[in-house]
Amino acid sequence: MNPHPRVTPDDFDAVLFDLDGVLTSTARVHSVCWKKMFDAFLERHAADTGGTFVPFDMDQDYKRYVDGKPRYDGVRSFLESRGIELPYGDPGDPPGALSACGLGNRKDRLFNEVLKEEGVEAYEGTIRWARELRGRGMKTAVVSSSKNCKTIMEAAAIEHLFDTRVDGEIAQRLRIPGKPAPDTYLKAAQELGVSPERAVVVEDALSGVEAGRRGGFGLVIGVDRHGDAEALLENGADIVVADLAEMLDE
Repeated sequence: MNPHPRVTPDDFDAVLFDLDGVLTSTARVHSVCWKKMFDAFLERHAADTGGTFVPFDMDQDYKRYVDGKPRYDGVRSFLESRGIELPYGDPGDPPGALSACGLGNRKDRLFNEVLKEEGVEAYEGTIRWARELRGRGMKTAVVSSSKNCKTIMEAAAIEHLFDTRVDGEIAQRLRIPGKPAPDTYLKAAQELGVSPERAVVVEDALSGVEAGRRGGFGLVIGVDRHGDAEALLENGADIVVADLAEMLDE
């Protein structure tokens, strides 16, 4: 028997899924690319300032400052944690320019190189649950901070399973603040024509479960891929699963 609350049309109208780490196994690729970009910058910065090179921690730094946030916000958040000031710059800055946008664009280029070489794998448990939900007549959406969201969904061949998508490109165009603000999730609910209290948020990032809590959603499910159950609960998850296959009504 499923020990978790059942997500059925009796209580909910829609389920809103994060992408990286929830639908696809791209979160690990993101963290590797962030580390490669930041370490190169930090090593150069230490040499230029006479400071000590302290590498980017792919576990703690990624979770605290980068995971789930819009790309340039993640850059600024991490640099602030190290007391490093750089201009914000412009989204059109070349990769590696000494600005938040330039560094973010360098990370994006690294990510797309890996994506092209290795492709994308979707989590089977999540896909099975999404199909089960849609079979019950419930609506589904993808809510991601990634500007590569559409490309990743197409590469994983999962775009047909979702009624709408609110990603980094759309948020930027509409000037919607990213996670941990709840606005992108609220926008997805609005597009689906459902109220937040009748919608479920599914997230693996601390900033994402916080967004779900702040948005007043009916249920926030944390997906614990890396032993972060306690932190997910503390930041806003109502329940935590290791894999969304646990939510299947089987």
